[in-house]
Amino acid sequence: MKKESLALHELAVTALKRAGANDRMADAAARHLVRAEEQGLPTHGMSRVPFYCGMLRRGRATGAAEPRMQSERAGVCLIDNRDGLPYVSAQWAVEEAIQRARRNGIAFAGITNSAHVGVLGIHLAPVAEAGMVGFAFTNSPAAIPAWGGKRPLFGTDPVAGIFPRKNRQPIVVDLALTTVVRGKIMMAMRKGERIPEGWALDRNGKPTTDPKEAIEHGSLFPIGGAKGAMLALMFELICAALTGSAIGPEADSFFSDEGNQPKIGQAFLAIDPSALAGMDRYFERVEAVVTRMLADPEVRLPGARRFAAESSAKRGIEVPDELLAQIEKLCTT
Repeated sequence: MKKESLALHELAVTALKRAGANDRMADAAARHLVRAEEQGLPTHGMSRVPFYCGMLRRGRATGAAEPRMQSERAGVCLIDNRDGLPYVSAQWAVEEAIQRARRNGIAFAGITNSAHVGVLGIHLAPVAEAGMVGFAFTNSPAAIPAWGGKRPLFGTDPVAGIFPRKNRQPIVVDLALTTVVRGKIMMAMRKGERIPEGWALDRNGKPTTDPKEAIEHGSLFPIGGAKGAMLALMFELICAALTGSAIGPEADSFFSDEGNQPKIGQAFLAIDPSALAGMDRYFERVEAVVTRMLADPEVRLPGARRFAAESSAKRGIEVPDELLAQIEKLCTT
């Protein structure tokens, strides 16, 4: 069924508040989820409403939480999310990064005691709108082993970067560090299908094509093999060590019915080009790269599909009837 963005936002807010989220938390989370739907990312859109309601109802997220500034100095700050859904904290962190980068040329805003934060590239949009380059990092429950190891240690640890262009949509790079998302392996397990080699590892750290072994005892394969595992190590340390947050094995799976409050970390970085080569030179260099990329007709710019989807979303967003019914039920129970 097609729904307007405003109707989906109101539906998500009602469900989240019914589950215990305060007004600011519900509104911020709902705006992000609807934006994900608008950008053609339904796996991170309204389908997350039941997931977040479950976290709130089971105490894995604190609905009454109000973030606070834990520490700050010049171009850096650390926000304590206090175990809520982290969308208010993420918005605050991005705003702080932009303001501090204007004063200092570069800024780092971290979040601690956090949880699942959605689509990193969406959080970075205000950075590009401010004419700055932005990066975002998050760690997550253990999914990737250290290279040569057998047990999951690092999270899927997504990373995003955004690069503004002059009078054009920004370049948005947004990815996780696993070859495939866990959901595809779970789907194969439900269907009784094998998975391709290179998607997952078994309990002994060896490649497996058995989805049940991968989900119940194994781990996910990092992109680029050893190189991906090293990137996971770096992002884990950025998000956990610099912010004082939990590492992957200390956070129970987001998708477990029972578990602890994740207490993971996020980091947002903003860089002002005017403090370096200057805006004119920055834009010229970006377009030099883009021109050469698009000289090959098979190439598309990262983020282009999202912006194209946003244009189509003005005519309404298609959401499965079963999901809408599930969310509507959450609004009344």
